[in-house]
Amino acid sequence: MLNRHAKIIRLIEIVGEVSGRKKLQKMVYIGKHLEMDFDERYEFHMYGPYSEELTLRVDELCNMGLLDEQVESKGAIHMYRYSLNETGRDFLRFHEVDFGLGERAILRMNEENSRFLELVSTILYFNHLPYEEMKGKIFTFKSKQRYSEEEIRKGQAFIEELRSLMHGDGTELN
Repeated sequence: MLNRHAKIIRLIEIVGEVSGRKKLQKMVYIGKHLEMDFDERYEFHMYGPYSEELTLRVDELCNMGLLDEQVESKGAIHMYRYSLNETGRDFLRFHEVDFGLGERAILRMNEENSRFLELVSTILYFNHLPYEEMKGKIFTFKSKQRYSEEEIRKGQAFIEELRSLMHGDGTELN
């Protein structure tokens, strides 16, 4: 059971900090699609693929004192930031989590904003459809985001970049 928690902690350890609940949701979903060992089940939701399991797991990690959650309020909007603390680092010493080359993809995903990762995860959610149909779903379900066709193409290129990183292609990270 706690191995599933350890995977989330390890993802946050790799990047140092994740800014936003939505961003964390999308990073795990995309990682799962790239065949990283995540177990969370997802359904399509207001902001694209969403996992109630992941939300509960992150809450548990914060309640157990393994992750730090900072909340910044800007009016009615709350922004959450997650980082690993010393207790979480100690916990990881007893739970081997190795994403292999997936660590490069995790780092690369964290460089992007949550809006873009929402698009990428939505592309992956509808990737079984022909391009025109997938594009139509994005324009319909994500109309408030006002994604352009150029952004969709960039999202698809980003998926290919991540796959390349997962298979050891591309430049080495420092």
